[in-house]
Amino acid sequence: MLLVLPLLLLLAATSPAWGQPARELRVGVTGIPAIPDPASALDGTTPLIARQVFDTLVQYRDGSSDIEPGLALRWSPSKDGLSWTFTLRDGVKFHDGTALTAQHVVASLERQLSPDHPLYPNPVAVWPRVLRGVPGVVKEIRALDAKTLQISLVLPYAPLLTVLAHPAFSVVNVVPGDAGTTRWLGTGPLRIAEVTPTRVVLDANPAYWGGPPRLDRIVFLEAAEEQAEADLESRRLDVWIPPTAPRKLEGALSIPGWKVGLLALQTEREPFSRKKVRQAVAAGIDPALIAAAVERVAVPLQSFLPPGVWGRREGSPIMTADPSGAQRLLAEARVPADLSATLLVSDAPGAVDQARLAEALRISLSAAGISLQVRTENPQLAAQISQAGDHEMLLTEAQVMGGDPHLFLYPLSTSEGATKGPAALNFSFYRNARLDDLLIRGSQLAFRPERLRLYQRAQAILADDLPWIPLYVRLHWAVVRPEVRNLRLHPSGFHRLDRVGFEADARGLPR
Repeated sequence: MLLVLPLLLLLAATSPAWGQPARELRVGVTGIPAIPDPASALDGTTPLIARQVFDTLVQYRDGSSDIEPGLALRWSPSKDGLSWTFTLRDGVKFHDGTALTAQHVVASLERQLSPDHPLYPNPVAVWPRVLRGVPGVVKEIRALDAKTLQISLVLPYAPLLTVLAHPAFSVVNVVPGDAGTTRWLGTGPLRIAEVTPTRVVLDANPAYWGGPPRLDRIVFLEAAEEQAEADLESRRLDVWIPPTAPRKLEGALSIPGWKVGLLALQTEREPFSRKKVRQAVAAGIDPALIAAAVERVAVPLQSFLPPGVWGRREGSPIMTADPSGAQRLLAEARVPADLSATLLVSDAPGAVDQARLAEALRISLSAAGISLQVRTENPQLAAQISQAGDHEMLLTEAQVMGGDPHLFLYPLSTSEGATKGPAALNFSFYRNARLDDLLIRGSQLAFRPERLRLYQRAQAILADDLPWIPLYVRLHWAVVRPEVRNLRLHPSGFHRLDRVGFEADARGLPR
């Protein structure tokens, strides 16, 4: 009996409660990845699944892009900002029991440095977009000892710390699978048990360093909208994560994400070279009309960074629905009373109806004395026109890559992004040496309070000059059954599911 007791205790600690069904969470999603390589996708289902299976050196805090320790307990930059040293936590193991070392982290990141690497991601989606190309700002990654690694840079790059929390930078252990395949092992709260074209099964990791999950299993299932609604009713699904707003709001949760819709004003062209005209446009826009145009897909945005991004400046509303104030600004700018402008819109299908949004802007600005003509073009021609600067006003979207303000404010607002041609990102073609200096320094200083101060000042300049006007921020949605508890959406879209549980039913069962 004394010999059997330890085995019984082990089984009790690693198995569902005896006599009760497994606590299984069934999640409906759009698109099941064939190979769940965490480094291969910027957003969507792949990084959502990766968030459950793999860990990163640092991770996003609940509700924001502020970071907290992940696999690394401590980190520090060098005085010149050209290297970052990370110290790993003790006792972390991969799902096969292999102890985590600094060399595993090095190998996980190094495979994204060169297209010649045998495990180079396909596609490579995240690294070049947040680290200025491949290899970009990264010079070398090396293990100093079993628990310490160092990332060396070619230039100081403070956003590194924030973007390392993206699931694309997950730490993996690659081992051979069946029939010559590759298995990706993580250290996260769940492990991959099964992958098919229509579902991914994750089983709990009871030895997780952050504490065991509240669930025994999570099953991701391919689910289109109509089928998902029916499956929620029949209890075949517990959670559905739609790509955009659901038709029915019963059981729905939402949170502002990091994708922003904006109105770019070509500051090289009259009359938008005049600040007061740009201010008049912002004063004339009615956020209530914007809200009606974007419906439940998004919500109006009254700042230059969306909620959930560190460094956001809270201040006066940008869109004020003040036609008389707009007319006064136009008069002060000495523009004709019958001011007319053309708004360039792409007809590419998307979650936000751009034609409807353009009509909302036309109605808003007509009350302010600005006549708006809408020019709709196919995506390729619209891109060519906007990159050449041959527009007056432009509707477009941009994303806060990796949750760092640098990766949003810098490309949209600085002289570097205002070079005409395929590399253009600053579609306002706005140049301000003072703003350039603030944003460049913000990308180089590792001291977070100083970065915060610089970004606050930069947003104050943008609020005054208004080269582009934020209109809306897209929402992340989930629909849950009533008994599902503790699902907290994250603005990145990489929601953490290991903390989700169920309210017991009348029989005391988890469903």
